Amino acid sequence: MTGTAESLSTRRLAHRRAAEEAGQKVWIAFGGVADQPWLHPLRPGFRHCFAALGDEAGWTVLEPLSGRLLVARLPVEGSFDLPGFYRRAGLRVLGPFTPGAPRPQRLPSLAPFTCVALCQALLGHDGPRAWTPFQLFRALGGVEKENIQDK
Repeated sequence: MTGTAESLSTRRLAHRRAAEEAGQKVWIAFGGVADQPWLHPLRPGFRHCFAALGDEAGWTVLEPLSGRLLVARLPVEGSFDLPGFYRRAGLRVLGPFTPGAPRPQRLPSLAPFTCVALCQALLGHDGPRAWTPFQLFRALGGVEKENIQDK
């Protein structure tokens, strides 16, 4: 039993070292589309978030959708400005952040798997605690600019 736990721990460390050596950085993107009725009470412009992992080889997008998790390696160069692309598309993008070590847990989490939970998992134990995309945006240092059209 100890050998299994040790090998699992060694594999986790190997994955962590590989991520660090690849120079992975995380960007978190926030958007306002609410395709499900239960998202409508959330703040407009902050009804969803997802993550993009960049390294020297390219980009991987992690997008939690209703009922599934989309993980896609994009067919673009590592030098492609994906955060800029998302900003031009109207999303708010924060980053880069360095992926963090996992939070120490003694018991399994009872919290639902949401877009915010995915982004927090990538940020690791140093990442902020939040329940909604807007709370995560603010906790990561995002500042919402006032929209003149809203007045």
